[in-house]
Amino acid sequence: MGLFSRSLPEMITPDQALPGRDQVMPVASANLVTGNPMVPPFPDGFGTIVVGMGCFWGAERKFWEADGVWTTAVGYAGGFTPNPSYEEVCSGRTGHTEVVLAVFDPEITSYENMLKVFWESHNPTQGMRQGNDVGTQYRSALYWHNDAEREAIEASAKSFAPALAAAGYSDITTELAPAGSFYYAEDYHQQYLAKNPNGYCGLGGTGVSCPIGVARVD
Repeated sequence: MGLFSRSLPEMITPDQALPGRDQVMPVASANLVTGNPMVPPFPDGFGTIVVGMGCFWGAERKFWEADGVWTTAVGYAGGFTPNPSYEEVCSGRTGHTEVVLAVFDPEITSYENMLKVFWESHNPTQGMRQGNDVGTQYRSALYWHNDAEREAIEASAKSFAPALAAAGYSDITTELAPAGSFYYAEDYHQQYLAKNPNGYCGLGGTGVSCPIGVARVD
């Protein structure tokens, strides 16, 4: 990315983070698109994945449109401030990135298929931005909850990297890390593009196909 990369924002440290609050963000009882709850408990045996792909409005739509996805919600993860507001996240002083929580039925789809949606629906090589959206809150991220998910995530990244390189893209910059707390975003952000069909979506993939079948999460 040359000179432009040096102008990109950097992550804060925990001691620089805003204090946040104890109050949990209230959200609607049901997902506007799927009709299913956005908050746990979810059906027994269903899988979850938390991903950052830039602006979460368009990212959430990618997942609610995917086969086997039972519900979705948008929120904040990967940072330090408890229960942050959207304005606080956008300030860059919480450490969070905008994320989507997707809950899926493993009888219909798989964790690997969720990873395929993730990799193919955005550009994971852009550092602290996605397209024209610049800031630490737009960084690409994948968070795992157990060793099986970690292995699947790392294998998928290793598999996708050569395909991206062959298409002329640079190295993957996606944050791969253990899952911390997921904080729900304000209700007006939930299913935003269903509420506002002509709303902004800055999400754009690379056009590169991601190989699947590199690992299994049972």
